Amino acid sequence: MKYILILITFIFIQGCSFKTPVNAWQYKSATAFSSYTQNFLADNEVLADNDLNRAIEHAKKGADLKQLAQIYLGKCALNISVGITDTCEEYKNMEEFIEDKKLKSYFALLTLSIQKEDIPHLPSQYQDFSLYLYEKDYVKANNSLLSINKATSALVCASLLGDKISTASSNAILKKASHNGYKKASLYWLKKSPQNAKRILLLQ
Repeated sequence: MKYILILITFIFIQGCSFKTPVNAWQYKSATAFSSYTQNFLADNEVLADNDLNRAIEHAKKGADLKQLAQIYLGKCALNISVGITDTCEEYKNMEEFIEDKKLKSYFALLTLSIQKEDIPHLPSQYQDFSLYLYEKDYVKANNSLLSINKATSALVCASLLGDKISTASSNAILKKASHNGYKKASLYWLKKSPQNAKRILLLQ
């Protein structure tokens, strides 16, 4: 059961579907990235850096570049989710060697270059939001954001909305981040609201 949960976490955090790891290096890479996600969002920087390095190291032991690309996109997505500027350069440097519509579509979403034809290749939790973002229908995009159950996916989408995010969506995302113990994400969303200054001091 623990093995299955780790794999599911890894898949949905990155927002990209892929085959179940069958090799030891794949499993170790998935486990390390799952740990990286939790420590990164919890603001445990030293542990997070160690986890990420292990995830990359294990991924490089395989001949399939796709898993390494997924890690780089996952890292980029997590940075974006907490307001860190990231253009996914590590993924871009290897994109020409990978033919995967799911990865390319997710990259397009993260870099706000999504096209309508990309949307069907995205994981289902992103599709409605991405369509409304493409159409610049920010009211519907905010509404669809509230229906995204996966916390990490919701955090990514909220950040992609930028200044188009509604107060209701912002408050919901802050609540979701806090509920999951994501200190780094909580601080980011608190800082976007001046009236939360005192709450920020309590978390630091």
